[in-house]
Amino acid sequence: MLDLDNLILAGKAVLAFVQRHPKQVTAVVAASLLTIGGGAFAVASMAPDPADLPVRNVLEAVTPAALSAQATVLDGFRYPLYRSETTRANDSAEGLLKRLNIDDPKAAAFIRSDVLVHNSVWGRVGRQVSVEATESRQLRKLTVRWAPDESGSFNRLVVERVGNEFQAKLETPKLQPTVRMASGTIQTSLFAATDGAQIPDGVAVQLAEIFSGDIDFHRALRKGDRFSVVYESLEADGEPFRSGRVISAEFVNNGRTVQAIWFQDPGAGKGAYYTPSGESLRRAYLASPLEFSRVSSGFSMRFHPILQSWRAHLGVDYAAQTGTPVRSVADGVVDFAGMQGGFGNVVIVKHRNNHSTVYAHLSRIAVRKGQTVTQSQNIGAVGSTGWATGPHLHFEFRVNGHHQDPLTLARQSDSVPVSAVGRPAFEKLAKLSKVELQAASSMQAAKMQ
Repeated sequence: MLDLDNLILAGKAVLAFVQRHPKQVTAVVAASLLTIGGGAFAVASMAPDPADLPVRNVLEAVTPAALSAQATVLDGFRYPLYRSETTRANDSAEGLLKRLNIDDPKAAAFIRSDVLVHNSVWGRVGRQVSVEATESRQLRKLTVRWAPDESGSFNRLVVERVGNEFQAKLETPKLQPTVRMASGTIQTSLFAATDGAQIPDGVAVQLAEIFSGDIDFHRALRKGDRFSVVYESLEADGEPFRSGRVISAEFVNNGRTVQAIWFQDPGAGKGAYYTPSGESLRRAYLASPLEFSRVSSGFSMRFHPILQSWRAHLGVDYAAQTGTPVRSVADGVVDFAGMQGGFGNVVIVKHRNNHSTVYAHLSRIAVRKGQTVTQSQNIGAVGSTGWATGPHLHFEFRVNGHHQDPLTLARQSDSVPVSAVGRPAFEKLAKLSKVELQAASSMQAAKMQ
């Protein structure tokens, strides 16, 4: 069943590629036909000679419908008109219908007073609304869609004209997952590149999280880096509703390629991202304590802005707005949480193997001494307390009290491989994922031609 599902996903992905790039596919097919033309001719020559086949002429009189009848049918045909919008916090019945180009006082009166519409639309922001209208801008059907949770279903409110009256009903159908693929090249930032490739922000965030143990997206991103991704798109009534999980991804960072494949390991009892060789991408340490920001000072010598002298900078400074969440890069126990000299508000977390991490200049602290924290847990917020000329996070990684480069340690940290029970299924999945990622990458090459 696993192979069949993945073959179906791969087939859909290839079909989508063919539909988007017919010229490139035509060229490949033409070249293939030229290559195998000799074989095709040999097979064709075994068929009977068309000249020897019997020929029969069939004549049949066709009487077209009268023009007046055709005109009557055409005159009675009405084109349905469609329009879509999203709800706003201050929407009223008249205001929403006006944006949808509907001029129907009776429809406005109904959706203003109906209880289902009241509970589903008014005061709700960002819900998808679509209407079907007549040529005279009268409402035929109004549909509102939204997903209340992550259950895989969505709510569909339908207001429909039945005769001269309106009826409302609320349905809860399933979201339908489809597979999409895309690729892009970094010019300025990850989000700029994913926007250019029409990749949803939710998928971009997943990409950064998936590779956060291998790539520091604050320091290590380079112009010309490339990525390819295969992901789920959850559809409601045949239209993209929201993005789902990243199925597989590839990132080429400064000439180094990293790949990720989502796999539900039966031996581990849960799903995770793995390399093609079966090593887990969940490292013991994240490469960065912030999700997204700009690095202002790296692990090196620097001119201290307050002491006015060159000093070794034994950590990494992340410039970010005050209040930006700060996360623990690994599981551990809070060793210190409070004020400490030039560090201002600081949190120090102890990890295994005599490792510790330092988070300084915080505007607020969200943990207490002795508290157990998990990887990615919020421990505070960026600030400018202590010796700081502006809001930023000073981050240090120490091993036995000695300062180390956080990115280097993140790459070297341990990972868990696929279990022996899950290995055969994973290897089959890895082969299919390789084909999908190659197809996604070829889309980028086709765009550049």
